[in-house]
Order: sequence, then C-alpha cells, then structure tokens
Amino acid sequence: MCAFHLTRRSVLAGTTAAAAITALPAGQGRAQAAPAGTRYRWRNAVQGGTGFVTGVLFHPSVRGLAYARTDIGGAYRWDDRTDRWVPLTDHIGWDDWNLLGVEAMAVDPAHPSRLYLALGTYAQSWAGSGAVLRSEDRGATWKRTDLGVKLGANEDGRGCGERLLVDPRDGDTLWLGTRHDGLLKSTDRGAGWQPVSFPAAPAPAGQGITLLIAAGRSVYAGWGDSDGTSANLYRTIDGSTWEAVPGQPGGTAAKVPVRAAYDRHTRELYVTYANAPGPNGQSDGSVHKLRTTSGEWTEVTPVKPGGTTSDGGTDSFGYGGVAVDARRPGTVVVSTNNRWALVDTLYRTTDGGRTWTSLKDEAVLDVSETPYLTWGADKPKFGWWIQAVALDPFDSGHVVHGTGATLYGTRDLRHWAPQIRGLEEASVRLLVSPPTGEAHLLSGSGDIGVMYHERLTASPSRGMASNPVFGTATGLSLAAAKPSYVVRAGWGDHGNGAFSDDGGRTWAPFRSQPEAAESAPGPIATNADGSVLLWSFGTGNPGYRSVDNGAGWSEVPSFPKGATPVADPVDPTRFYGFDTTTGTLFASADGGRTFTARATGLEAGDTEFQLAVTPGRSGHLWLSLKSNGLYRSTDGGATFTKVSSCRASYTLGFGKAAEGASHPAVYMAGSTESGTAVYRSDDEANTWTRINDDRHQWGWIGAAITGDPRVYGRVYIATNGRGVQYGEPA
Repeated sequence: MCAFHLTRRSVLAGTTAAAAITALPAGQGRAQAAPAGTRYRWRNAVQGGTGFVTGVLFHPSVRGLAYARTDIGGAYRWDDRTDRWVPLTDHIGWDDWNLLGVEAMAVDPAHPSRLYLALGTYAQSWAGSGAVLRSEDRGATWKRTDLGVKLGANEDGRGCGERLLVDPRDGDTLWLGTRHDGLLKSTDRGAGWQPVSFPAAPAPAGQGITLLIAAGRSVYAGWGDSDGTSANLYRTIDGSTWEAVPGQPGGTAAKVPVRAAYDRHTRELYVTYANAPGPNGQSDGSVHKLRTTSGEWTEVTPVKPGGTTSDGGTDSFGYGGVAVDARRPGTVVVSTNNRWALVDTLYRTTDGGRTWTSLKDEAVLDVSETPYLTWGADKPKFGWWIQAVALDPFDSGHVVHGTGATLYGTRDLRHWAPQIRGLEEASVRLLVSPPTGEAHLLSGSGDIGVMYHERLTASPSRGMASNPVFGTATGLSLAAAKPSYVVRAGWGDHGNGAFSDDGGRTWAPFRSQPEAAESAPGPIATNADGSVLLWSFGTGNPGYRSVDNGAGWSEVPSFPKGATPVADPVDPTRFYGFDTTTGTLFASADGGRTFTARATGLEAGDTEFQLAVTPGRSGHLWLSLKSNGLYRSTDGGATFTKVSSCRASYTLGFGKAAEGASHPAVYMAGSTESGTAVYRSDDEANTWTRINDDRHQWGWIGAAITGDPRVYGRVYIATNGRGVQYGEPA
C-alpha cells in the first residue's frame, strides 16, 4: 500500500445554480477569532497508521527517544512513557502543504534535544521549494529555513536515507543531500545552507544523494544517479573534499545505495543496494559491507534475488533497510523490499553477515489493535515496502520496521505488533456522519477504502469495509431519510461498488456494474430514501442509474459527464450535478432519469470545488469554490448569493445546530479576511468563528469536512496525510 498522492478535488456533495449571482450585504460573512469558551480540542479519529512510514531513527544517547517520518504525513516523536507517537508538524498550514512530507531527519548524538527535519513532498515544477526545520526541544518548537531547492518525500526513493546528517566532527555542521541540486552544507546548525563541491553531477530526473552516514569521523554519501560504470558511494575524511570510495564491489554501480548503517565496534559499514530506488520497481539487490580501516569490501547478501518460487514464478526483490546492534558487534538486521511473491522479510545476522535468519519465518503477528491490516484476508502480512528498519540501541530485542501501512515492533524478535499509536497518516477523501446508529463516523480514504468508526478512540474493529475490499474509496453516500442505507464506490478487488442496509457495518457488492467502473470508479450518490443510485465515472464518461441496489444500470445521457452526483436530502426525486467546465448546474426532478440545465454563468474551471446541500432542507444548495469563495441558493439553484467576505472555500459541511438556532451549524475550511483556517458558523454563514489554531493546521485539508448531526460543535476533517481530525469545544 502506498500513501495517497495529493490530487485535485472534484465535486463532493451538492448542488449549484445561479442565473443571477448577488452579494450579501456588507458585513455578512464576517470572521472572528474564537470567543472565550469556544476553544477546541483536536484529536485523531483512530485508524492506526494506514500510510507509508519511510524512516525511523532511535536516538543513540537517550533511552526511549525515537523519531519517525512519513511521506505525506509529517514527523513524530516517540513518547516512551505513554507508548505512543507525538505529531511534530501539525502546525504546517495550507500555503505550506508541500512541507508535510518529510524527506529526511537527523539528531545530534551529543545534544539529545536537537532535532532536524528536511521537508518537501514533491520536487515537481508545480510544487514549492523545500525547507529545514530545526528544534532545540525535541520538536516542541521550531525554527525554519526555506531552501531554494525542491525535495521529494513522496516520490521514488522516499524510503532511502537518511539524506540529512549532523557532522560527527562538529555539531554545528550539517549535511543535506538533495535529489537534483547536489550536496548542501550548513555551519550554523541549519540556519543557513550553501552548495558544496561534490564529484558527481545530478540527473534532472534522478535520485541524487540517497543517503548520508557518519562512520567514525568520516561521512559517506550514497549516489543514486550512477551510469552503471561510475561510483555510487563517496566519502569525505576531512569534511572538505569528497572522493569515490575505492574498490566498490562489481555490479553495485548499476544499483542504488538505499541505506547504510555503521557498526562502531567492528568499524564496518553495511550498505543495502537495489536496482531501483523503490519502494516500487525493485527486482534485484544485494548487501555489502566495507571495513573502513582497511578498505576491504565483502558481499553479505542474505539471499540473492531471482530464485524460483513454488509456483514457478520469480522471487524478485531488492534490499532496503539496515540497522546495526549498538550493543552486540556484528549483529545486523536488513530488509527485503518489493518482494511480492514470497512476502518481504527481515534478515538478522549475529556474525557479521556470514549467516542470516529470516525473522518472518517464526514471527507471530498480533494486529488486534489495528484489524484493517488483514486487508480482508485470514492473516496479515509481515510487511511490504520495508525500507525503514531501526534497532533500539538500548535493547537488542527491540526492532521496528515500517511498511506501507504501519510500523511493526518486537521486543523478543518473535512476537510482533503494530507500534503505531498516535501515528495516523491516512489520506482521507470522504466523510459521512450518520444521524442515527452506532457509528458517528464513516470515512473513505486513499489506499484503505472505507471504515466504520464505532469508536473514535480505537481503530475500527471491523477493519476495512469488505465484500468487496477497496484500495481507494471514490464515493460514499447515505440516504438522508433512511440512514441505515449506505453505498460506496472505489477501486475494489472483486467489484467497485457495494451497499449496506445496516449503516455501514456490513456490505454486499453490486451484482453488476457499468463497464466504466472497472477503469474509472468515481463518486456515487443515493437519493433520500435509498431507492435510486447515481454513479459517475470521471471526465468524458456518462453517469449511470440503478433502481435495484446495483443489480442493473442504465445510462443517463443528460447527466453532465464527470460531474459528482448529489442527492436532495428531502425530496427523493431530485438530484443535482455541477459541470465545472461550463459553470452550469444540472438538476433532475424525476429520480435521476433526466437532467436539465438550470443555472448558468457560475464559476467555471475550478477543479477544487464542492457542491453541498443543507441537511433537512430541500433545494438549499451551497457552491464552495477555492478560487472565488462561497455561494448559496435557497430556491433550488435558480439564484445564488455570494457570502461576501468568504474569499475561498475549500470544503464545506454541516452539523447539529446550536441551541436556539434553526439552521444546522456550518463548517468550512477556507479563507476569510482573518486568513485561512477552519471555521464554524451558527447563523447560516453570516458570521464565522475560527475553531482551529496555529498548532493544528495539517497542511492541505480540502477534501471533506462534516459536523456531527448528533453532537453540537463536533466536527470531522479529512486531511491529506494526517488522517481524520476531529474537534470538540474544549
């Protein structure tokens, strides 16, 4: 499983129309700071990991202190007293969303409270430059330096590293290896950075420097852009000049050095290699060690890739993580990666690599705390995408390894369980808060489908919604007048759609599906009484309608192609769809059989918009626009009124009304004259109160937001990498 990439958002709920657009009177739409008594407490709705843990780093000098990084969900510190991870980068706001991916991290062995992070999710032209955060209090507070280069925490090679290092000679000096801009150096503890001369030239689309590691007083750098004949491991002995490490093993020049670990007792450097940076695409690899005192290289590969599996397939994989035991000379753990046929494992040696034991073979996995890890099967996998491996320097039996969905840990090398409490990295796309039933929340995410949250403080006991299991959820809809009926859509293993008659506890797959569902499953909606389904399949594809729980489907030619279907919450005959290419609202008054254009002249071309409907009110529509604010209609879309001081609305939702109010509370992630934040309005968007704070921003939060229809003030937010955040008045 991978962490879901940030994508542009299409319509998520609703209706729009406006033959005429008018402005509210001046003063409506005002935003204000949270008044006394409305301060919010924010927590994760527990899922239990769900994303790619790309690095784990135990502090070499402090027992119980460790850090973890993720590809899109920030960094964490391990709190040994509570056995949970503490998020360190939730303060990153909307404008800096690209910094929620952590490319690398570093600690200072001589100063335990110092922590450094290199941030930057994408290195593409449309993404912002990276930054370095530095802390003197283990991540409680930060100082930031913006870089003029891009980093790629969610790109190929994100499991390599670490690319950031405190120099072993001088704690004020740091090194940062980049993908496309060579080697950077800081001599003032990360405040300023300058490029330095390095023997190899980066490729425009390559990996550049994949790892930096101290071995004694020397620093070694892995190079991911070798042409197959040149060196891919370099070193500096004096901190000024770099040279290729002599005698590099034959065959490794064509591979990427993924990770390295140094055994200070034997003075040997262990390096893992693969024929691609990973986490995908690796089919070959090896492990080598260098005796730094003599320059002697020895291959210590546990098992060579390329063997034959029992079913006649090829056992192809690379090598990824590596960690040494600080207490036992010659004791090393390495991981395979991308080994799908026989499943990835950790190999452990106690004799410097002469013999190895597979830890997977005797492993007992307990995933009762995060049941989704079975993925609908009888038992979970030991791991996949294993590039992060760490060994506790104070406990030889404590090994952890990251996967595409969790972090497994053991204290005895045999019994393994997720060591993931507090670390939540789901990319959440869809939220529904039912008005009745056991669960207050249903969520739909990238990679892990739909979850039924019967409790907010524990991973859903039913795991992922099964029958069928989805990788990524694309649609989730509840019948407003019959909330026990729910439908979902997504990328499934045996079908791409399902319905539930018990509020999402159990599911049955649609008996059939349109052909387009196989290649482009999209958003789906059920009407108010659950008698009609409307399913959309992306740009260029028509919508389809079913009146028998998905047993049969008929094309709806008049539905705007690629639009998100939205059902009226009261009238079961009415559906809506917004065509962003023309800025036109389409509506149906015959249960989705036909659609006609109603409002024209609305905002066109905004791909990050949302169409929403007010619960309990027929024809009350809201158009939420990233580029141009918020519009409201109370006449079924004949006219729209602009909420004048809402400058941008990224996502909109509704919850239980305040005491004495007749309209549901409105929740919005968006921008007002007070800035970009999460807001609540108790007076139909006339005024707004900010309910998050600068410590709780979570980067990009434009996918979904909804209030709880049963608990006033409670709001659920879909984040792109920090799971479901829920807030309540403190």
